[in-house]
Amino acid sequence: MEKIFKTLEEQITILRNKNLIIDDEEYVKDILLRENYFFINGYRYLFMKSLTERTYLDGANFREIYALFYFDRQLRNILFKNILILENNIKSILSYELSKKYGFKEKKYLNPSNFTRDPKKSRQVNDLLKKVKRQIIINGKEHAATRHYQTNYGYLPPWIVVKVLSFGIVGELYTILKKEDQESIANIFNVDIDSLLVYLPIIANYRNLCAHEDICYEHKTQKEIPITKYHQLLNIPKTNGEYIYGINDLFSLIIILKRLLRKDDFHMMLNEISYEIDYLSGRLHTININKVLDRMGFPENYKEIVRMD
Repeated sequence: MEKIFKTLEEQITILRNKNLIIDDEEYVKDILLRENYFFINGYRYLFMKSLTERTYLDGANFREIYALFYFDRQLRNILFKNILILENNIKSILSYELSKKYGFKEKKYLNPSNFTRDPKKSRQVNDLLKKVKRQIIINGKEHAATRHYQTNYGYLPPWIVVKVLSFGIVGELYTILKKEDQESIANIFNVDIDSLLVYLPIIANYRNLCAHEDICYEHKTQKEIPITKYHQLLNIPKTNGEYIYGINDLFSLIIILKRLLRKDDFHMMLNEISYEIDYLSGRLHTININKVLDRMGFPENYKEIVRMD
């Protein structure tokens, strides 16, 4: 069926016809104009009677849907700034390890012989190094530090190059490192290689999601993280022997950040998230905050993860 333009008044009528309370038309018109009517589609489901009936729960108010939308925005902002901290940490550590072992000029540290010798990955190594060099050329022109080094020294050391590489590319670089180099980096974060190989693309996925204002709170990742001690310590419930939270949901990202961020950074991040959850709870009347936590994959005792080593 063709979708046609609807005025703000018509949009409000549609919402009211679906049993949604609108107690201030001017307020709602302003939100719909600024945020786009389409935002409702991503946040309405928790407030609907069923997916088939498509009408809202008795007493559901537009303000509650907007509160969930606003919460998700705040959540993205908190996660994004901490992912950027972690991104800088990973890039810095990777560049340090490459420089220490293979030198600080491109011809040395980007030599294919420095990476995995697995014949099955030879094409991946060559293709990825081409991508790296392409990003250096394209992004380097807009970066003052790369221009400075290229002009004054004639080469770009790893600690400058990582600044112009996307986090996705840096994550891929880790996959083609020699095992001993992967281990050196994983040891700094006190995690094993296999876990870090899973974590990096998940972090990149959430980074892009946050940067583009996509729905975050109920996002599910394609990859599942390995079981950690936090799943057991938090007594996360199981269904058919499988943990129901912290596997491929937002809480799995929290577990990743718990393991990779510095303690102070993680503590501050979780405090900010807890504040936003409590604030949202006070603005919900039709549903309980636990319904939102369930969609996030957060156990009710999620705050306890801060005190766990």
